[in-house]
Amino acid sequence: MKRMTALQRLDSWDRIGRSVFTRNDLAKIFHEDNPKTLQEGINRLRKHGILEGVARGIYCYSLSRPTDPYRLERIARAMRRGEYSYVSLESALSEYGAISQIPVDRLTIMTTGRKGTHCTPYGTIEFTHTSRPIIELLPRMRDIGRPLKMATPDAAWADLKRVGRNTYLVDVEVIHGQD
Repeated sequence: MKRMTALQRLDSWDRIGRSVFTRNDLAKIFHEDNPKTLQEGINRLRKHGILEGVARGIYCYSLSRPTDPYRLERIARAMRRGEYSYVSLESALSEYGAISQIPVDRLTIMTTGRKGTHCTPYGTIEFTHTSRPIIELLPRMRDIGRPLKMATPDAAWADLKRVGRNTYLVDVEVIHGQD
């Protein structure tokens, strides 16, 4: 793939708000079927500072125009594409004001996919697996116009207790006042 062509294609995706890509996304964007050729092209784009590897198989367009406050969520969504994932636990409770400490560089997510912690240049993503059926998960989430849905205050509190995390910092009165 030629650098100029790559810049044009990535720039057109960036204009519509997409700057995080999986390796499969890039194969479709660059019309490349050969995995070895694709990886060589990705490596060249990384060397020239056009793409940034942020996690295994996940890349960000380095020349992206707007500063994206939800880039970490977009990376998380790309990492667990095809799974139900939502912001919960300490991240959600902090946003609701139920925890006084704000997790600045950490995003806690419940997912139907694999658990795991991933360090990226934009912060740490912590996935916690849930085995709840999808039909139970959907009412526990709110779509607030971000890349990932947010757990309701009660759901975030229940998730925190269910996975055995520290609960002593949580102001339960704030949780019940949010409903």
